[in-house]
Amino acid sequence: MAEPEGQRRPRLRPAPLIFEPAEAAADPEHFFDLESVEDPRELLSRATELTHAFRAAADRSVEFQAIAAAQLADPRRFDRLTAADIAERAEWTEDYAKKMVEFGRDLLRGNAEPTA
Repeated sequence: MAEPEGQRRPRLRPAPLIFEPAEAAADPEHFFDLESVEDPRELLSRATELTHAFRAAADRSVEFQAIAAAQLADPRRFDRLTAADIAERAEWTEDYAKKMVEFGRDLLRGNAEPTA
């Protein structure tokens, strides 16, 4: 739900994700070096940072999906897609695609509150 203009909360920035080298990522037991952390306090802290970062990344990705859906459905485009076409491409239901198009339109107009 959008808040009044003067009451918007600043977007929180999560801890940056640390990208792993390909050889580390190939090891299924290796996950952002968490397996090597022995202190449970430090492990909880770092795992929590990663959880927040992944959630924020997922929320932001959804916003970009919505913007792209709205742009693809724009009636001014000669090559616009229907909600069914967008749903098929994104592996969504058609109803969800329609909601995402509307959410994207709201984001593009600046009427939707971005996720924190």
